[in-house]
Amino acid sequence: MRKYGLFVPVLILLLATVWLSWGCQPAKKPEGDRKYKSEPTISLYDNQTGQKKQIKLEEYVAGVVAAEMEPSWPVNALAAQAILARTFTMENMATGRVKKLHGTDVSTSVEESQAYDPSRITERVRQAVQKTRGEVITYQGKYIKAWFSASNGGKTAGAAEGLAYYKTPTPYIKANLDDPDSLQNTLPEIQRWTATIPGDQVRQAVKSIAGQDPGPLTSAAIAQRGPSGRTVKLKINNTTVGGPAFRLAAGSTEIRSMFLTEVAVQGGNLILAGKGYGHGVGMSQWGAKNKAEKGVSPEDIIRFYFQDIEIEKLYP
Repeated sequence: MRKYGLFVPVLILLLATVWLSWGCQPAKKPEGDRKYKSEPTISLYDNQTGQKKQIKLEEYVAGVVAAEMEPSWPVNALAAQAILARTFTMENMATGRVKKLHGTDVSTSVEESQAYDPSRITERVRQAVQKTRGEVITYQGKYIKAWFSASNGGKTAGAAEGLAYYKTPTPYIKANLDDPDSLQNTLPEIQRWTATIPGDQVRQAVKSIAGQDPGPLTSAAIAQRGPSGRTVKLKINNTTVGGPAFRLAAGSTEIRSMFLTEVAVQGGNLILAGKGYGHGVGMSQWGAKNKAEKGVSPEDIIRFYFQDIEIEKLYP
């Protein structure tokens, strides 16, 4: 009669313990719920020193805005950049890209994360960040790819055309959109530019993309244009390469954009002429500056370049 006497109370105690442990655990955040009770602290890897530190998200965003945009520009332009920087940060953290590299949320490398320079932070930058505190851009409940470039040359590009990006759909990008603000009141070298690329540099760039040597540079032509007029395919001798890939391989500071107006070969060099600066996808910084000077709000600047989006506040 007593052989179950000790077992049954123990069994009841175990079941009760399991039940209580289930019932007392804090509720998990529903998937897609991005709201925070307060501003989060994130971890930052300094690529120059190798040090890691904890930093408040808004302080990090200020350092990004100061590095990515001229700090003396209008507050509303800087604020639009802050919304993009904050969104980029959260999307980057969600993917865990930097975590895999350094064990931190973000880094100071523009290739891995975003440009970051706290020494350039001004009172105007701080006002812009505070003005949009916690604001991020989402599309159907997910953070968007918060792309921007210096100037789209007067017309925006889609992700496929400007960046050769096909990995995920980006229907929130307004492509082929007229944007005269991106060229008005900008630097002369953005409105119209020319570049002379040495033949050997062109040859090496093509080889790195196509995997084959095109030979000494003798001819060049636009093989295909995208909807906005950008060069999506460029023919060098008898080899055709992607426009965005060629710009990166041959020099993205020299070849300011693939919004080309002229392609020629002279004296063994590649001669290019074009307009704008950057890939042209998403927000144009010069466009944002000119819109801000007209009194357009940061949120409406964002809505000009992105469609069907929500601008959410993550924390108070």
